Amino acid sequence: MFKPLFIFAACLLVVNSFYAQKLEPKEIAKALCSEEFHGRGYVSKGDSLAAQLIAAQFAEYGVKPLKSKSYFQHYSFPVNSFPKAMSVMVGQQNLTPGRDFIVSPSSGSFKGQLKLETLDRGTLETPEALNKLLDRLHENEQNNVGILVNSKGITKDTLMLLNQLIEELNNYFPIIELYSDKFTWSISQKTNTFPHVYLRENLYSQGKVISLDIENKFIENYSSQNVIGYIPSKRWFCRKYVFLTAHYDHLGRMGEATYFPGANDNASGTAILFGLADRFLKKRSKYNVVFIAFSGEEVGLLGSRYYTDHPTVPLKKIKFLLNLDIMGSGEEGVTLVNGSVFKQEFDELVEINKENQLLTTVNARGKAANSDHYFFTERGVKSMFMYTMGPNKNYHDIDDQFEKLSFAEFEDLQKLIELFVRQL
Repeated sequence: MFKPLFIFAACLLVVNSFYAQKLEPKEIAKALCSEEFHGRGYVSKGDSLAAQLIAAQFAEYGVKPLKSKSYFQHYSFPVNSFPKAMSVMVGQQNLTPGRDFIVSPSSGSFKGQLKLETLDRGTLETPEALNKLLDRLHENEQNNVGILVNSKGITKDTLMLLNQLIEELNNYFPIIELYSDKFTWSISQKTNTFPHVYLRENLYSQGKVISLDIENKFIENYSSQNVIGYIPSKRWFCRKYVFLTAHYDHLGRMGEATYFPGANDNASGTAILFGLADRFLKKRSKYNVVFIAFSGEEVGLLGSRYYTDHPTVPLKKIKFLLNLDIMGSGEEGVTLVNGSVFKQEFDELVEINKENQLLTTVNARGKAANSDHYFFTERGVKSMFMYTMGPNKNYHDIDDQFEKLSFAEFEDLQKLIELFVRQL
């Protein structure tokens, strides 16, 4: 009972002693990607450790708490997590999590050797074969039976039916699904009874024994926090605000040995907030500038949704919100979600970029619920979401590492955003 609290306290001591000094934005990104922060997810309180670092850096930079003595806005939500065992063996080969396999984020726990029944195209497309399979599964439900899914050759329409069947069967049996695409992971707010494992297809051949040791922990009421600071305007009577936001959370750990660093997504966006804070501290804006580092984005935009439900600044006072996510490259320019919705502001940003010869291109997209701008837009706040484009294609995988970011346009991005805010 006391061990997790002890580990968190020890990690917090490391964070406070190691980072009780002003760090440059890229140093902040590097720190957030380190294993001490556990992928900024929901194992070992990785998100809270990251929040403590961000708040400490706000204080070091001179960014003030907003309307309270605390930088934190606390809230809670359910989440599934994998803090302990994560082992998959094919025959005598012990596989590497994140490279050889991943688990569905809604997976449950299981330990043991599986007796496999195969579900493939031939079985799905032959009613008699499918019925026989279901009968065998029913008869052997308590005998460590697992289902080996091979979707090769299955058409798109049939694949939808297969996925529905897998979802139902996963409440009764472990699922092993052969997989050839790139592994990407996510987070779930629900849990199935058994694990669903995506296994690199070239590692399995007919008749090989598969053994699992997977343990999940479903947390009904996980406590997290947004981190909020602000820089007052140069005019004491200003009642308007510009919001600059980025989510700091990521996917966390998939077992004890594997974590997802989340460098581009979104240590980079969190870090650029500090570069912008430095600029607006040196020369104040005509607006109050609010910086929010959201948690819960990877779980479903939970932090930003909570904020719009419990705003610390009335939403009608927000002049504009710019959300920054995936800011670690830029060789191929940037794209702005809602750029075609708020065309006047988008055109102003394009003109600033052109006049100052900063980025190669600035593209517009329409409305999308793909980052923390979304619920602000839904509540009537003018908002855009900016992300960079470049050669780094790592996303929601264990290779999204700090060392693989180019930061090619990191300074130009800050200049573009600063000039845009000053022109609003």
